Amino acid sequence: MQQRTLGRTGISVSELCLGAMMFGAWGNKDHEDSIRVIHRALDAGINFIDTADVYSQGESEQIVGKALAGGRRDQVVLATKVHGQMGDDPNAQGNSRRWIIRECEASLRRLQTDWIDLYQIHRPDPSCDIDETLGALTELVRAGKIRAFGSSTFPPSQIVEAQWVAEHRGRERFVCEQPPYSLLVRGVETEVLPVCQKYGMGVISWSPLAGGFLSGAYQRGEAAPASTRASRLPDRYDLTLPVNQRKLDAVDALTKVAADAGISLIHLAIAFVIRHPAVTAAIIGPRTMEHLESQLGAAEVTLDQATLDRIDEIVPPGTNLNPADAGWAPPEITDSRLRRR
Repeated sequence: MQQRTLGRTGISVSELCLGAMMFGAWGNKDHEDSIRVIHRALDAGINFIDTADVYSQGESEQIVGKALAGGRRDQVVLATKVHGQMGDDPNAQGNSRRWIIRECEASLRRLQTDWIDLYQIHRPDPSCDIDETLGALTELVRAGKIRAFGSSTFPPSQIVEAQWVAEHRGRERFVCEQPPYSLLVRGVETEVLPVCQKYGMGVISWSPLAGGFLSGAYQRGEAAPASTRASRLPDRYDLTLPVNQRKLDAVDALTKVAADAGISLIHLAIAFVIRHPAVTAAIIGPRTMEHLESQLGAAEVTLDQATLDRIDEIVPPGTNLNPADAGWAPPEITDSRLRRR
């Protein structure tokens, strides 16, 4: 599998990154089976694994730690994230120095490792000064707990602010961004991806299969499959909503494009993401071995200009068919109390 450099870090990572969100209670509850999937991905040439503390409340990190025990850790670029709510303590979440330092230690224990290659802030935290967050992360870098750090699902203005603060306050900086990006979720093409290129940041895109819409999990006229993800995020998966019907319309058209190109829709979707010049790697999130095998070959697919033009006609560049798929909205939009005082 081809390797790419993660931003300007000098770290080489595979074009496909193994996402571990579906290992544990949110997906595959069988630890041994999940470990077999991880080992198969490593054997196929993937050297990049991404998880998060909040995935199944730490269980995903525990599974990844067990999978890498016994000699595989040194060959893997290991990424995890911090921000989400962990337990009932109101301070067990967010981007404060207090929480980041504490939770990094917890992730290290669960992952059974002495260091994390890439530690990412899972979402913005409007209640916390970005300088406090960067200061805590800088401290972890200098203590050898983490090698580098990045952001996930940050809007372009906050990506730029973090770069400015790092430069002017003497902090280490975000070296990469992890945004949602797929054939159905192209909003980041407008500003996020160009901003990352401007600052030499790597891009690790999440959900290239649009949460299953581009893998065949959601079909017109059929009941939506039961999943913990759909139950947590109904605005993105409820097929009675017009915005999600738009996604099904696009999937029908994109399936025809893939067939005419002689490839599967899964390969079309992942290849589209990793061929963008700003993207370092696409995160694939298999739950089973079958899912993994269906995705691995996408790294070898090259899309010609005619195919890319047809995709643009179906989903115009810079368009999110469902705005909820952007993954985060500022509280000034989501909380009516901040608009109506």
